[in-house]
Amino acid sequence: MTKITTQVRGMGSYLPERVMTNEEMATIVDTSDEWIVQRTGIRERHLAADGEMTSDLCLKASERALEAAGMTAADIDLIIVATTTPDQTFPATAAILQTKLGMSHGMAFDIQAVCSGFVFALTTADTYLRTGLAKRALVVGAETFSRILDWTDRTTCVLFGDGAGAMVVEAVETGDDAESGILASSLRTDGAHWKKLYVDGGVSSTGTVGHVHMEGREVFKHAVGMISDVIEDVLEKTGKTTEDLDWFVPHQANKRIIDGAGRKLGIPEEKTIVTVDRHANTSAASVPLALSVAVADGRIKKGDLVMIEAMGGGFTWGASLIRW
Repeated sequence: MTKITTQVRGMGSYLPERVMTNEEMATIVDTSDEWIVQRTGIRERHLAADGEMTSDLCLKASERALEAAGMTAADIDLIIVATTTPDQTFPATAAILQTKLGMSHGMAFDIQAVCSGFVFALTTADTYLRTGLAKRALVVGAETFSRILDWTDRTTCVLFGDGAGAMVVEAVETGDDAESGILASSLRTDGAHWKKLYVDGGVSSTGTVGHVHMEGREVFKHAVGMISDVIEDVLEKTGKTTEDLDWFVPHQANKRIIDGAGRKLGIPEEKTIVTVDRHANTSAASVPLALSVAVADGRIKKGDLVMIEAMGGGFTWGASLIRW
């Protein structure tokens, strides 16, 4: 007996050249490096240049992921972009990325689940690949979050940054008892919490882009429990425990949330990938950026058991367990 599994073939990432440190941030709003680091763990973030769009970030990360996979755009038949900050209201940023890659075949669409977007997108790609709707997918998380920040609101503008991460995955026939690729996923949404983290604009409401608003304490209060919920569900589905994990790659929103989830789940710091200090919260780009860093520096290796998770506006939250 054989089964179809979704295997990771390559990772790529891109961060805009412009770096804003906490010290520079303190010249814009009433804050300090000490205040930001103590509450979030963030030390700097990258900001997209004028005229640099989300699809541009997608393109650079995608080209690097394809190179790492030993593939070209011609090998891809599905593109999913997770983003909250698309180039246009429509078409999908994935469609714009498709044409920038020189493709005119296959499927391309966006997913909007805010910070959980990449986990939702990867789970969607996994479903398409395992059911035969596609053979190889390019899954991208990308944001120009700086475009929806109120730069006079120190409770939000210090938290976010721009960037993109991309993953190439392929459907592969394996033995029925083989353990490889994406082993299981768990996704959740509870729209009752939407006013705790939202943007006060939209096409059918104000006709404007709007700015991010967040009830920080409320988000923090829910985050650790929600993260634990989906991780425990995935572990139960696979018969694994946190002790089996080689690496934990959480959404990079806040170091205190990462630490809190690790303590609750019994995952040691030395198994946790942390990039929030350098990237800040890049929303849907957060998880693939962290994965790319850990793959590039040799920490994540073939055969490793990797848990990814994210929680974001909606509220949305999800996790996936991957045998690399």
